[in-house]
Amino acid sequence: MYRYDEVYAYTQKVLDLISKSDVTPEEAAWITQETLEGFRENVNPGFLEYRKTVTKRGQYASVEWKDSGANCFVDVNGKEYIDCLGGFGIYNVGHRHPKVLKAVKDQMDKQALHSQDLLDPLRALLAKILAAITPGDLKYSFFTNSGTESVEAAIKLAKAHQNKKGRSTFIATTRAFHGKSLGSLSGTAKGVFRKPFMPLIPGFRHVPFGDIDMMHKTMHACSMVGEDVAAVIVEPIQGEGGVILPPEDYLPKLRELCDDYGALLIFDEVQTGMGRTGKMFCCEHYGVVPDIMCLAKAFGGGVMPAGATIATEEVFSNLFENPFLHTTTFGGNPLACAAAIATINVLIEEKLPERAAEIGEYLLENLREAVKGHEDKVVEVRGKGLLIGIEFVNDLIGYETSKGLFDNGVLVAGTLVNAKTIRIEPPLTITKEQCDRVCMVLSKVLKSLNA
Repeated sequence: MYRYDEVYAYTQKVLDLISKSDVTPEEAAWITQETLEGFRENVNPGFLEYRKTVTKRGQYASVEWKDSGANCFVDVNGKEYIDCLGGFGIYNVGHRHPKVLKAVKDQMDKQALHSQDLLDPLRALLAKILAAITPGDLKYSFFTNSGTESVEAAIKLAKAHQNKKGRSTFIATTRAFHGKSLGSLSGTAKGVFRKPFMPLIPGFRHVPFGDIDMMHKTMHACSMVGEDVAAVIVEPIQGEGGVILPPEDYLPKLRELCDDYGALLIFDEVQTGMGRTGKMFCCEHYGVVPDIMCLAKAFGGGVMPAGATIATEEVFSNLFENPFLHTTTFGGNPLACAAAIATINVLIEEKLPERAAEIGEYLLENLREAVKGHEDKVVEVRGKGLLIGIEFVNDLIGYETSKGLFDNGVLVAGTLVNAKTIRIEPPLTITKEQCDRVCMVLSKVLKSLNA
């Protein structure tokens, strides 16, 4: 028998708590207890074990509650953290940017979701804006709710375009991360994510990232055996792979190879796009234009889940005859489009890509200074703009450093494919003073690991 009266009372209590900015110690304790129990019994107890890797002595009951300014958040007990994880890169314009919030609230006051039948204006306006700011002749956009969906759409666009030419092979790279749906997972490279779901989408091959000679040999071999390459999908900088930067000539030469072999080039800019690396899109550093580009994460301004797949007219036109070949109920909804339009407005108005380049250089230099003398623990500090990775000699030291930073009010996390590397991926609005604090805490933590 359903106990609707109990559920009603419980939901009302939760709604009352949601309405509060601050909670009492008793309420904080209840929220923490219910959160732990909910994860253990109804979400996934594995996340509780994961949290132990970034907290101290099993103190994994840190429950976030609200944002605190543009670059920080506060847990349910009132402790503030500098956000150097940024929701894996979603807070490029900062937490709760007022212009993004206003756009979403204004749109919500009119209409939250669209009818699915009439023409929705914000989708058209956002697509026009994207065509204006993306490089080359990228023109048509399909809107999604996540990076995985953006990659999935890119794969299907490439298939629709190339299948009629007899091309069905896809090449991705080792250490790549493109998502975890069946299609995007076929491009993702980490075996632990792939093995439980084998067999994946047929036709995918992987070659080492940054190795243009191996890419050339693989494309040539595919051509020789009649398995011509439909598309190559890469991240301009590998985020989850450990913030791996390619050789300077890699992406230009990859563009040439794709042109030579009739393959499409797909750039997964889900993590590197929207100003993160010091340009609006990372591919602009290398002067390379893809045939398809994937966006998400920061695309919704840290307020709404939103993504996009942008393609040239030649590639996208395969959906013209039947626009229902690939659709989504919520992708491109009015709230998400309002958030994305405001986000682009803020990135331009506040010159945040340029700021990411400037502050990123400052932070990178000072992080390198902070790790000096700890070469027995730290392999390298690397990055571009405010996408920075610190690689440690092993996973354990990386975890211990993450825990120490967390205990001192700085949130970081490892990367999903390369556990030895922790990411430093704060909002592009982070201040120099906050950068100094992060570097000071890192130096303190590394010294404490010697004790």
